[in-house]
Amino acid sequence: MARRPLPRILTDSAPIARGREFARTAADGAADVFHPLITITRGLRRLLATGRRRWTATPKERRGSLLFVAAGGVLAVALVPYGPLLALVTVMGAAAWAGRERPSEEPPAGPAEAEVGRLQALYEALVPYFALEGDPSPLYAHDGDWESAFTEYAFDEAGRPARLTLRYPAYFTDGDATSRARIEQVLYAKSGRGREYHFAWDEESNQLTLTVLPPLPTDIAAQRFVTTQGETVLGFTDPDAVRRTLPVAAGDGTRDEPPVVWRTGPRSTEPHLLVLGHPGAGTTTLLRSVALQVLPHGDVLVIDGSGTGEYACLAERIGVMGVESGLSGALATLEWAAHETERRLITANRARQAGQQAPEDTRWPLWIILDRPTALAHLAAAEGREDPQHLLQVPLRHGRAACVTVVVADQIDSAELLSESVLTHTRARVVLGPAAPEEVEATLGVPPHTTPAADVPPGRGYARLGSGPVHRLQVPATPDPFDDATSEAHRQAVLALLPDRAAPVETTAEEPVPATERETEVTAELNEAGEAGETHETAEMGRAAVVDGADVADLDASGRTGGTGGVGKSGGTGRTGGAIGVDVLFGGGGGAGASRAHRTVDAGRAEG
Repeated sequence: MARRPLPRILTDSAPIARGREFARTAADGAADVFHPLITITRGLRRLLATGRRRWTATPKERRGSLLFVAAGGVLAVALVPYGPLLALVTVMGAAAWAGRERPSEEPPAGPAEAEVGRLQALYEALVPYFALEGDPSPLYAHDGDWESAFTEYAFDEAGRPARLTLRYPAYFTDGDATSRARIEQVLYAKSGRGREYHFAWDEESNQLTLTVLPPLPTDIAAQRFVTTQGETVLGFTDPDAVRRTLPVAAGDGTRDEPPVVWRTGPRSTEPHLLVLGHPGAGTTTLLRSVALQVLPHGDVLVIDGSGTGEYACLAERIGVMGVESGLSGALATLEWAAHETERRLITANRARQAGQQAPEDTRWPLWIILDRPTALAHLAAAEGREDPQHLLQVPLRHGRAACVTVVVADQIDSAELLSESVLTHTRARVVLGPAAPEEVEATLGVPPHTTPAADVPPGRGYARLGSGPVHRLQVPATPDPFDDATSEAHRQAVLALLPDRAAPVETTAEEPVPATERETEVTAELNEAGEAGETHETAEMGRAAVVDGADVADLDASGRTGGTGGVGKSGGTGRTGGAIGVDVLFGGGGGAGASRAHRTVDAGRAEG
């Protein structure tokens, strides 16, 4: 059976070719006609993507102000004559500029000859640690290819590695801290000393990323930070280490910096702080910074074991209950602090059992700042007295429930002399100064993921809050304002944070009060009775009876009502300079011209 031929339209390709050419021509013409619209649309899409990224990067606490500024700008444009039209033209122009076709970027050139030499030297230095005898396809071998091991690399202006990502064999013991420390030491030595490196181990992908860290800012001075009650800024760290920033005044302007915030209070998991460092590392600076931050929200007890007068600027200030530097004063102050902690616990417990809120004086924060306790311990041992650290057991164990916070600072060489209670209950740790990695690990519990710098400025170190990660730390400059070496800018910054001076508590002597007529008669009768054989004590009791009568107002012109024994009925308690005042009146020996003395005994502080 003969086959019928297919239709010509299916066998002739000329119409199909003409149709394709027509469609291509129409598409090119439409692209030329709609090219401005396509460019503007592409630009608007890029502008929206850029705005979305900036909105995501803006901290949440600043988004409200940003929205307010944007709304104000839209309102201003709407009110200006021809404002919407000008705004539309501006947006279209910006979209056209952003959506223009950019020339394709040329692929980055490979490393220079000097950079290739550095990478090859790094590769050869890692061969003894990553190579294993018997490996059929070794990743690291002598005279091997470094390009298969180093996946990413970048160099700085000096030609030294600034970022490096390398692969290592799966059989390498990356879970062993010693093995990892050897690799980090080799990379640190071959990449260039004098810089700080961060090592990120990706154990799942068998990759190690080395990054050169920029130096932390040292131009931040003491100031009021934007924090709430119970938050204390220990210092500032790397931007990618924390998820929060604070506005700080530095130099001639204000910028945002990532802080290391220590939270205290009844719900804190790290209620106490231990600071260790070498001499001149900035431990006293950190304690002074903490004291200035907490003074507006609590009371502070300062004990300076070194006795150098570094805390003299805090003396006689409102909220500062005392600045002690001697052994006797330190023991008395710490004993009072232990009793105060117990009192707070008992008072709060009784209030809760009665179904009431704890009194305000038990919820008012009390800070105990102890600098160089080992020096006081040495003096106490020489004099055969109790170690001041033993008196810290109650505030350390029960301070969180009693709103009592303890901050201890000492030299890292004397860390073994610290008591067991101090080392056990201070879970927030700070190490300052050029400490060795072993010293940092012994204090913080884990080794740092960065290498120490060669030259460390004062206040530079590491911080770890509880079981969290280790952060690099730079303490804000808070020098002693009375030190001659302090700059004028730092001196004024610290003085501006100091509270006002408390009213001085003085010892006064009252003038003799003239005796009344009734008192004169009774005194004469008592004197006559004394001649008859009565004792002088009976005469004093008779005079006290007169004092307790209607003439009390004449005897105590200051408004105190005194009874037998001289202590006022009100207890004599008054808030003077942050201390309890106990007014004691001493009676005379009998007679109209007897004088009375008045003194005030500081017995601590309580809420009036």
